[in-house]
Amino acid sequence: MSLAKSASLTLEEFLKLPETKPASIYIDGEIIQKPMPKARHSRLQAKLINGINEVTEKRQIAYAFPELRCTFGRGSIVLDVAVIRWQQIQFDDDGEPIIDDMLIAPNWTIEILSPEQSSNRVISNILHCLKYGCELGWLIDRDDRSIIVFQPHQQPEFCHKSDKLIVLDGVDLELTGEEIFSWLKMKEQY
Repeated sequence: MSLAKSASLTLEEFLKLPETKPASIYIDGEIIQKPMPKARHSRLQAKLINGINEVTEKRQIAYAFPELRCTFGRGSIVLDVAVIRWQQIQFDDDGEPIIDDMLIAPNWTIEILSPEQSSNRVISNILHCLKYGCELGWLIDRDDRSIIVFQPHQQPEFCHKSDKLIVLDGVDLELTGEEIFSWLKMKEQY
């Protein structure tokens, strides 16, 4: 993560800047550029999004978005996976989302730690979301095969192996750490 301090840049000024690739986030006057996702990161991200949307979209419970910019509470962050409850997504008459800019905290945020990232910086994104109404946060560390689950006003929970993960209320999905990390295997071993 590259960090650029900018005491004179406001959130409104940051939002007028052109998007960067990879995306930059803004929290409390600091601009931080996210690292470019690599193969394992992208694989976990895609499998999580597909798994969540498979059980939530048809029943109109929620929708998992990849790399969605969410702007709220003096910050604008791009989350690896942002799950938004269906009733918080506004649609036009054709059923398309009306607003491209999400101006609320997601209901569930999932961050996948990359080797180049500071775990504390990524945790600060999750804590920022929780402070402004997010119901659940996951920090996935693929190198040590663990997931820390964050909920408002509770101690974080360390999960790995066969520990059952807490998911967003109303989402009928059962996952364990083992299952999530098994998604990294794309080729059978002989």
